[in-house]
Amino acid sequence: MVVSKKKREMVLLRGESVLRTYRIALGREPVGPKRQEGDGRTPEGRYTIDWRNARSKYHLSLHISYPDETDIDRAREAGVDAGGDIMIHGLREGVRMEGDWTQGCIAVTDEEMDEIWGLVGEGTAIWIGE
Repeated sequence: MVVSKKKREMVLLRGESVLRTYRIALGREPVGPKRQEGDGRTPEGRYTIDWRNARSKYHLSLHISYPDETDIDRAREAGVDAGGDIMIHGLREGVRMEGDWTQGCIAVTDEEMDEIWGLVGEGTAIWIGE
């Protein structure tokens, strides 16, 4: 999986082949990497999908392995909590909101999340960049 924050785009790949491309919403303060809990930013870096939540308040969700050791060390040095609970998820109560509205997650429509749920398993690599 490759996420371009600038393009507001998530691409699912199988090897070199593009399987699907999705328009996404990000955290409410999308510019720059996530630095601490509550900053409204979506992380940047290489992570994995490490668990799935079929009972999410946001339809379905896939957990991103943020924070990693580097994120934790950076936050500790700054004297803040790195945060966590970053997901790829659907919509709350099926309502699409315009712009970037999450707390740092990556949001798609519920229909898209159904498709992603079927294509992406635990252990899938995800790269989130500017």
